[in-house]
Amino acid sequence: MTDYASMLQPDKGQSAHTIHLVNPDGFDEWLKALPDRERQSVTAQGFTGKEAELAILAGKEADAWSAVIGVANPEKLSSWCLAKAAENLPAGEYRLVEGEPGQAAFGWLCAQYRFDRYKQDPEAVGTKTLLTSKPAIIDEMVALAEATDLVRTLVNIPASDLGPAELQDAAETIATNHGAEMSVISGTDLTEGYPMIDAVGRAAATDRAPRLIELQWGKTDDPRIAIVGKGVCFDSGGLNIKGAAGMRWMKKDMGGAAHALALAGLIMARKLPVRLHLLIPAVENAIAGNAFRPGDIIPSRKGLSVEIGNTDAEGRLILGDALSKACEDEPELLIDFATLTGAARGALGPDLPALFTDDAELADDIIAAGIAGDDPIWQLPLWNGYDEWLKSPTADISSTSSVPMAGASTAALFLRKFVENGTKWSHLDTFAWRNAAKPGRPKGGEALGIRAHWGMLKKRYLPE
Repeated sequence: MTDYASMLQPDKGQSAHTIHLVNPDGFDEWLKALPDRERQSVTAQGFTGKEAELAILAGKEADAWSAVIGVANPEKLSSWCLAKAAENLPAGEYRLVEGEPGQAAFGWLCAQYRFDRYKQDPEAVGTKTLLTSKPAIIDEMVALAEATDLVRTLVNIPASDLGPAELQDAAETIATNHGAEMSVISGTDLTEGYPMIDAVGRAAATDRAPRLIELQWGKTDDPRIAIVGKGVCFDSGGLNIKGAAGMRWMKKDMGGAAHALALAGLIMARKLPVRLHLLIPAVENAIAGNAFRPGDIIPSRKGLSVEIGNTDAEGRLILGDALSKACEDEPELLIDFATLTGAARGALGPDLPALFTDDAELADDIIAAGIAGDDPIWQLPLWNGYDEWLKSPTADISSTSSVPMAGASTAALFLRKFVENGTKWSHLDTFAWRNAAKPGRPKGGEALGIRAHWGMLKKRYLPE
C-alpha cells in the first residue's frame, strides 16, 4: 500500500513550495498583487482561477517557485480541491499560503494512489507532501486514504488473482494487524449451515470454493455492530449467463466485501469503542454441472425456502445467509454493502450509492455525514407494497421480483426478509467503480459510501 503517512506531515516551518488558492471572483485582485514576473507567468499559462486550473509562479531563483490552483471557495475546501495539484505537481513539500487544507488533505492523499502491479515499467512518481499546522487531522486522513486504497486495490485486482481464498487472505491481514479474531466456515459446515452461500458458490473450482469469513474485534461489553459485505469474486451470471458486456467488469462484484473490509479496518485503526462483527460471504458464481438452476428451491439459514428466479441474482442469496447469522448475535446496528443491482445504477448513476433503511434517523445520519464528507448517498424506498412481488407459489419467497420494475427496492426487500424485526439495519447498493477519472479519483475501483458510514459511526460512538 502507498505510504500515505509520508504525504501529510506537521508544518514545522521546513522549506516548502507554497500553493495559492484562487477562484474567479478573487482572481483579478489576486493577480494585481503579484510581482510583474509572477503575473506574466500566470498570464502566459492561461490561468483564470477556474476550478482545478493549475499554474506555476516563477520565483527569483530556479527552486523558489510556487503554485496556484483554482478552487470553488478558498475559505471552504472540499475533499477534492487539492487533488489536481497533487496529481500534477512534482515531488516535494508544499504548504498553503493561507488557511489549512482540512478535508482537502484527503483528496491530496488519494490523488497519489497508484495501481501498477501488472505494468512492466511503472512510472516512477515521487512523494508529494502537504504540510499542516493542525497535525490532529493527520491520523484520520491517513486512515481514510488507506481504507480507500484497500477498496480500490481489491476491486482492481483481476479475478484470476482474487478469488474467495485471496479475499480470505486480505481479511486475515486486517485481523492480524489489529488483533482481531477470525474464523472461516467452508465445506460441509457451510453446506449445512449456510445453504444459500453454498448453492451460489458450489460450481466453482475447488481452489475457489465458497466460504463465510468472519472477524470479531473489540470489548465484548461494548455496543455490538455487524458489517456484511457481498463477496462475489467473479459473477458469470451462472446458468442465466451474462452477455459479454455485462460480464466484462464482474471482477468488481466483490466490491461490497471490499467496502466492508475497509470500514472494519478503519473502525479498528481508529479504535472505535464497539464490538465489531464482520461477515464476508465469499464465492464465485460459476457454471458447471452442479450449478444451481432457475426454478430450484433452496433452503436458507433462517429456514425460509427460496425459489430461484434467476441465477444472476446471486448476491442477495449469499447476503441473506450472512445477514441471518449477524442477527443471531443481536447487534444494535447492522450494515451491509453490496454491488447488488443494475437498477440502482439506472436510477442514480455511478456516483450515488443507493441507501435502504426503515430507520429514518439512521438514514439522516448517513446522508448528512456523506454530505459533510463529500461522499454523497441517496436514499431509495423500502416500499412495503412491493413485497408481494416476491411471492412464490411453491416456496416461502422468490429470489426475484415478478414485476420488472423497482429492481433495487425489491432486492433490498428480499434482504429485509433475513433481518430480524427490530434490528437497526441499512443496506448500501454501491457501484464500487469509476467509469471516468476525476481529480483524485482514477478510473477503476472506487470507495463509494465508506466515509459517509464512518461519519455516522463517529457521531454515534465517538461524540465530541
